[in-house]
Amino acid sequence: MNRMTVDKEVSYEGVGLHTGNVSKISFKPAEANTGIVFVRTDIENYPRIRANIDRVVNVERGTTLGEGGVQVQTVEHVLAAVHAMGIDDLVIELNANEPPGVDGSSLPTMEVLARGGLRELSAERKVLTLDEPFRYEEGGVNFLLLPHNGLTVTFHISYRHRLVGDQVITVDIDRETFLRELAPARTFCFQEEIESLRGVGLIKGGSLDNAIVIGKKGILNNESLRFPDEFVRHKVLDLVGDISLLGMRLDAHVISFRSGHSSNINLVRKLAREFLKKDGRKRATSLQLDINQILEILPHRYPFILVDRILEMEVGKRAVGLKNVTINEPFFAGHFPGHPIMPGVLQIEAMGQVGGLLLMNSVPDPENKVVYFVALDKIRFRKPVRPGDQIRFELEMLKLRGRTCKMKGVAYVEGQRIAEAEMMAMVMDK
Repeated sequence: MNRMTVDKEVSYEGVGLHTGNVSKISFKPAEANTGIVFVRTDIENYPRIRANIDRVVNVERGTTLGEGGVQVQTVEHVLAAVHAMGIDDLVIELNANEPPGVDGSSLPTMEVLARGGLRELSAERKVLTLDEPFRYEEGGVNFLLLPHNGLTVTFHISYRHRLVGDQVITVDIDRETFLRELAPARTFCFQEEIESLRGVGLIKGGSLDNAIVIGKKGILNNESLRFPDEFVRHKVLDLVGDISLLGMRLDAHVISFRSGHSSNINLVRKLAREFLKKDGRKRATSLQLDINQILEILPHRYPFILVDRILEMEVGKRAVGLKNVTINEPFFAGHFPGHPIMPGVLQIEAMGQVGGLLLMNSVPDPENKVVYFVALDKIRFRKPVRPGDQIRFELEMLKLRGRTCKMKGVAYVEGQRIAEAEMMAMVMDK
């Protein structure tokens, strides 16, 4: 299938569940391959946060995304609805740091998106399929993913409270089924948790209108449960929202036992690494790596990710990468005021990151490895690098023996050599 976006802009307003901030959220059409992008319109220059697993910064009672120090929290209900609607590319403008909680479910978002309609784009949708069963376990939480056509979720929860107890459900995640069976399911908490949640600055906007509160004898809400098993249905909803951070569709039967946001996110991270190992590494052999693929390999994050694109990659032999140098680089604030020059050590660091990508794509099991540089030699700086320059790094593998390698790097700006170095590095287990 081709990728989809909304046909026209739609929006709604409300109060954030955890922040208590009044916010307006708007859904706008996007071009193919934009992905799902949040835009904070209440901040100067409208910073953008991509809804991607590499942007997850917190999973305490919800999923929070962040980029460049800017965050948007409790995104899972919105993302679940976007995913279930079949939307792949979307700009989500938000004038606060949390979407409106409304009634604590995904139903309001589904209804608003339906009013916006859908538009098919020219690009093909990307789908992660499984060739064999995939398992993930952590601290009593278990996932089993089976090869499947489409996305189906089986979820099992187990609580001691008599009103919840053990609940299990299996649901196909398509637009109609999600709208009917999952979207109305509300978030929930136990009455005894409220004081501690408020103590850590959460649920400032929480009320009986946007969450189910479970007391010792029953729920405290005036509205009765929308489903007898509404609790497990909401857990599936959360999981769908977190799975959407994979950045592509997932074809699998996902079987989950007692998972929450933390384990959901860890599962998606592992799936992303599996996709990179299965597919991204093959692309790196003959094509290119964009910034999202780079972030799936390198552990570096803002402000220390210093390579923007890999132009060429010949595994075990050579790599060519780019770094776009802008006046917004944080180091220019002090190096030097009125005379901005990129520090030479950061030029070598950027060169090393290109080399790290080459090395990580030259060893088995790269998702469980990290690169340590152990020696630098023959370093030369020939010309200063200034804002507006684009640095082209060319790395050549001189020697690769086991986990140790030696590489030579040369940096160019507009065809002129500006720096060079020889580097020794070692691949270590995380």
